[in-house]
Amino acid sequence: MSRVIFIGPPGSGKSSVGKALARELGLTYEDTDASVTSISGRSIAAIFAELGESGFRKLEREVVLAALASNIQVLSLGGGAVLDPDVQAAIKASEGTVIYLTIGLRYALSRIGNKGDRPLVASDPEKQWLKITSSREPIYRSLATIVKSTDNKKPQEVAHEIAQLIGSAHE
Repeated sequence: MSRVIFIGPPGSGKSSVGKALARELGLTYEDTDASVTSISGRSIAAIFAELGESGFRKLEREVVLAALASNIQVLSLGGGAVLDPDVQAAIKASEGTVIYLTIGLRYALSRIGNKGDRPLVASDPEKQWLKITSSREPIYRSLATIVKSTDNKKPQEVAHEIAQLIGSAHE
């Protein structure tokens, strides 16, 4: 089976569905946002506060490109990782199954809320999430092999549906 790469807006479930899929299929897993925080020793919010979005994107780019060059079988990318043209090219070159997880505003807001750990949506979650999602939508769609909604679904349920989809596609 080829690699599975999850992309999508904040709150769509990339991390939780990716972990669930890796567990279900017995595959290796990496969440690039978690890797950025682990490597830097700081939270994403702290990186944004100290280095700004451009500093975060630089770290993210390095981590994502390294992950895409690795043998990790299931990758969950940060929502904005796809903004980098080199990351887009690496995703396309990876020949993996790229799953764009979609989510409606109501469900996204219940997941991202006002936690403060998502700097790009911290000031006005609804307005910022809509802005981010609409601007990234064309990129997500252009990279996607499969588009899957996570609205009102548990991560395990979505992962199981994806396992069935990719299982039949790779047999």
